[in-house]
Amino acid sequence: MDTILSPLYYAVSWIIVQFHSFYSLIFDENSGAAWGLSIVSLVVLIRICLIPLFVKQIKSTRNMQALQPKMKAIQERYKSDKQRQSEEMMKLYKETGTNPLSSCLPILAQSPFFISLYQVLSHIANNQTVGVINQSLLESAQKAHIFGAPLAAKFLDTPEKIQSLGASVTDVRVVTVIMIVLMSASQFYTQRQLMTKNVDLTVKTPFMQQQKMLMYVFPVMFAVFGIGFPGFPVGVLLYWLTTNVWTMGQQMFVIRRNPTPGSKAFQERQERLRAKGKLKEDPAEVEARKAAEEARQNRQQPKRQSKSRRQTQPTTGKQTGGRPAGGGQQPRRTRAGAGSSASGASDADASQKQSLEKNAPPDSKPKGGSSASGSRNAKSGQRKGQQRPKHPSKK
Repeated sequence: MDTILSPLYYAVSWIIVQFHSFYSLIFDENSGAAWGLSIVSLVVLIRICLIPLFVKQIKSTRNMQALQPKMKAIQERYKSDKQRQSEEMMKLYKETGTNPLSSCLPILAQSPFFISLYQVLSHIANNQTVGVINQSLLESAQKAHIFGAPLAAKFLDTPEKIQSLGASVTDVRVVTVIMIVLMSASQFYTQRQLMTKNVDLTVKTPFMQQQKMLMYVFPVMFAVFGIGFPGFPVGVLLYWLTTNVWTMGQQMFVIRRNPTPGSKAFQERQERLRAKGKLKEDPAEVEARKAAEEARQNRQQPKRQSKSRRQTQPTTGKQTGGRPAGGGQQPRRTRAGAGSSASGASDADASQKQSLEKNAPPDSKPKGGSSASGSRNAKSGQRKGQQRPKHPSKK
């Protein structure tokens, strides 16, 4: 391993030494600030170089989310034929231009530098020169402490080894535990932020379950590796904590400026742009949304009325509104043409009555009392409500 990665040992050690030379102009060259900031600067330099891979990772992750329903359909269709299933998957990746490994590119590209830094710090702890770090730089790095813990010390180092580096066991273990907790917490928050804000909530896919599982697995895994085997030196913990904080900030920027369509962050961004007047929308959609909002605000629940009031209210309206000024009552018209049919029926009745009166004998004429009672009945009939005239065809 040392033979294969020896060029990287030289590259990492050279970058650290150059940053150390710069920070030595500000701080003591043997201080933890000079060496610690050199490691932090190494992380920043590597992450800046990995930004194009990070952009590709974002695109690949979104494409994988969009392809999850199609991938699930292929798995269901060819679940008995694994070879055909693999062929269809590769065909789908090729058609959409998606690479499943693109989401892992930043981690894979960063791993060699992480391993190289681990080996460089291990050599410093074992009092061995490595890369461009000579004996004088080695002695200076061994004297560097971060909050009382040497850069090359580990959580499970023996008290004798820690004392040889000029520190106490308590200081080393307290600092390592705090840094491991911060490292795991930043990893958990970064993954949770991705799951809660930057995932399309309209599509439920197995990819979301995998991300949710990784949200809990990664912090536990880093905590176990940091404390137990192989155990990370304080300088490596500083490196990993810095890269986690960088990832968290970078992801917050992406979620705010370029969120996944359909996610909660995307809706929040649309609202911000709409409030600032920078969102170009279809005028028809804007009018429809305003109308729906006004209708929702002006909508009132109708008052509940009793049964007697519902029955009397229409009758009162007919009696007051349908009576003419002279006191008489007009016949009710329920459809167009009722007036013309009613007038035709009244003319036919009048002519028939005249013909019957001419042919009737004199004794058959009604008397005054009967006519008076008839008029009273007619008036009472008018008070009760005039009957609808019959149609001429129903004589």
